[in-house]
Amino acid sequence: MTTKFVARHFRTRKPATLTITGPESASGPVIRIHQLAGKPDKQRAQQEFKMEEWVGYKWHEYITRQALAEFPEHAVYLKGEARSLGIMFRAFGGDPALSLVTAEPRHFRLRRRFLHKIAGTHRKFKLAWRDEQNLRLPEKVAKFPSKRLNRELYIWLAALAANPTPADSDWFTGNQALVQDVIARWPGLERVYQRLVKQVLRKRPDPEGLSAEEAIREQTIRQALIHPGSVAALPGAGTDPWPVILWLYPALKQGKANGPVTGDEDTQSSLGGLTKKNKRRQAERVEAFDRDQGLMIFRLESLFSWTEFIPVDRAGDDTKEEDAEAVADDMDMISVSNDRKETSSSIKFDLDLPSEEHDDLRLGPGIHLPEWDWRSQSYREAFCCVQPMLAKNAEPAELPEALRRPAKRLQRQFSALKPLKQWHKRQLDGDELDLDACLEREVQNRRGQGAIDQKLFRRCQQSQRDLACLVLADVSLSTETYINNQQRVIDIARDGLQLLSEALQASRDPFALFAFSSRRRDHVRFHHLKGFDETYTSTIRGRIQALKPGFYTRMGAAIRQATKLLGARHEQQKVLLLLTDGKPNDLDRYEGRYGIDDTRMVVQEAIKAGLTPFFITIDDEASEYLPYVFGSHNYVVIRDPAQLPLPLPKLYLNLTQ
Repeated sequence: MTTKFVARHFRTRKPATLTITGPESASGPVIRIHQLAGKPDKQRAQQEFKMEEWVGYKWHEYITRQALAEFPEHAVYLKGEARSLGIMFRAFGGDPALSLVTAEPRHFRLRRRFLHKIAGTHRKFKLAWRDEQNLRLPEKVAKFPSKRLNRELYIWLAALAANPTPADSDWFTGNQALVQDVIARWPGLERVYQRLVKQVLRKRPDPEGLSAEEAIREQTIRQALIHPGSVAALPGAGTDPWPVILWLYPALKQGKANGPVTGDEDTQSSLGGLTKKNKRRQAERVEAFDRDQGLMIFRLESLFSWTEFIPVDRAGDDTKEEDAEAVADDMDMISVSNDRKETSSSIKFDLDLPSEEHDDLRLGPGIHLPEWDWRSQSYREAFCCVQPMLAKNAEPAELPEALRRPAKRLQRQFSALKPLKQWHKRQLDGDELDLDACLEREVQNRRGQGAIDQKLFRRCQQSQRDLACLVLADVSLSTETYINNQQRVIDIARDGLQLLSEALQASRDPFALFAFSSRRRDHVRFHHLKGFDETYTSTIRGRIQALKPGFYTRMGAAIRQATKLLGARHEQQKVLLLLTDGKPNDLDRYEGRYGIDDTRMVVQEAIKAGLTPFFITIDDEASEYLPYVFGSHNYVVIRDPAQLPLPLPKLYLNLTQ
C-alpha cells in the first residue's frame, strides 16, 4: 500500500511529494520525498539529504524532550545564579574558600523505561557534590514547571553543602542528618524543602512498576525524603537507586591514573577550553598506540581503495580540531599516554628559562621565603626562592607621546599634595622674629599696660603626608593577551605604571615599582623597576617599557617580598598596590585553593604588619575569590582594561586621602 501527500519543502517552500510505502516492503515503511518541479538528480539528492537530516534532528529533539520530561521554558542556569548562590552559601556558613563550579555527569545503572532507551537518556546525571576545593552544582535545573521551584533547588543544595557532613555516616544516613541539621538551623527552609519533596516524589519511579527489591528500596528512599532521619539503612538491589536530586553525592574519584596526570612537576598539560567551563574529568593512564601492530578483521577484497583508510589515532598530527571542545565535553574519561611523541604545537619552549646571556641581571643569590599550605594549616619554611632581577638592556626612554597630556593633567592634580611651608606665629622661640608680635609688644610697652606677651617668634613647619607606596605588577604570560587590535594587557599595564609614577613624582610621596612572574617555587622573578631611594628618571621609564610577559603567577611569594620591603619603611601609612589580570597559578600545584589560600594568608600578614594592601585586576571572574582573599573593600575590578591607565592614579588618590 502506497500513500502520497503533497507538502512544501521546509526551506525552498516549493511543492513536494511525500511517498509512504506500506508494510509490504521488506524493510518496513519507507519515506521518500520528491520535488515536483523538475530538478537535476544531484540537486534533488542533496535536498532529500537535507530533509532527512532535518527530520532526524527534529526527531532526536522531540524524543529526548519527551524522555527527559523537563521544562526548558522554566530552566534556571547556574551561570546566572552563581553570584547570589555564592553569597547565600557563605551566609549559610559555608567555607568561603570553595569555588562554585558546574558538576560533571556520573553514571548510574538503572532499570530504564523503553522511551529512555530509545532516546539514549537516563544513563548519566548531573548531581550536586562537594570536595575540599569546589562546590559542584548542575549546570541547569529544569526539573520543575516553575522557575521559582528550580531556583529553590539551587538554594536548597547550597544550604545543604554549607553544613559539614556528619562523621562516620554513609551517603543515605548522612544526607538525612544534613537535612535535619539545615531545617533546625534555618527553619524558613522547611517549607522550601517540603515543596521540593512534593515535586520530586512525582518524578520518581512508581514502586508498583519495579521488582520486589527495587520497590522496597524506592519506598525506603521516599520515606527518608518525607521524614528525614526515620530510616537507618538503605536496602540493597541489583541496580543503583534512582538519583535523589535533593541530596549531596560523594566526590567523584580521579580515575585510574597510574602516575601524575595534572599538576606534575615537569608535565603540565593544558586542555584548552575545558578550564573555561570549570568541568573536571576523570583520567587514566594508557599504553601508547602502536601503529605497527594490529589485527585486520575484514577481508581485503572488501577494501575498494586505499584512500578509504583513515587513521583514527593521529600521533603526529598537530592540526587544530574544530570540534575538539565539543568532543571533550562528551568524554567522561580522558586517557593520557606517557610515552607518546610530542608534537611541535605542544612544546612549551616559550616558558623555559632563558640562558644567562639573554636573561636579565640577577641581583644576588635569591631570597628564600615560606609558603602557606592550607591542607596542613602550616607554613613550609624556606619553600620559595624569590630572585631579584634587573633589566639588562633597558635603555633610558622618555614618556610616550600619547601619555604626555594625561600625565600633565595628573601632575597638576597631584602637585596639590606637595609638602607646603606653614608659619606658626607668636611662638616662644622659632626661626625668626614675628614682626606683628614685636609691634604689638612695643605698643603695649608705651601705653604702660600690665603683662606683656613674650611670644615674639614664628616657626616654619613642613606639612607633609607621612605615606609610602609600593606598586607590584603582574607580568606573567597571560598579560600578552590582546584586548583589542592594537593593545595587549602588558601594554596597558606599562602605561598605567608610567602615569602613576608621573603622578607620584609630582606629589613627592616615596614610592617603589616592582614586577613579578614565576616558574615553579624555586624561581620567582622579582623585577626591580624603581626603589624608594631612586629618583623617577628616564632610566626608570626605560625599565618599565622593557617589561615583557612570561611564565606564571606565584602571587604569594611576590607579595611576601613586597611586604618585607615596604614594612622596612618608617612612614606611618604604607600602601601596597597589586596590579594583575588573573588568579594565582604556577606549574607545581600552585593553583586552585592552594594558591588562593596562600595569597589570602600573605594578605593577612601584610595587614598585621600595618600595611594597606589593595588589589586592582581586570579578571572577569575575580569577584568569585577576591572577597575571600582581600576582603570586601580592598579590591576593584576594572571592566574595561583599555581604561586602566587613567583610573589607576585616581584609585591611589582616593585610597590615600
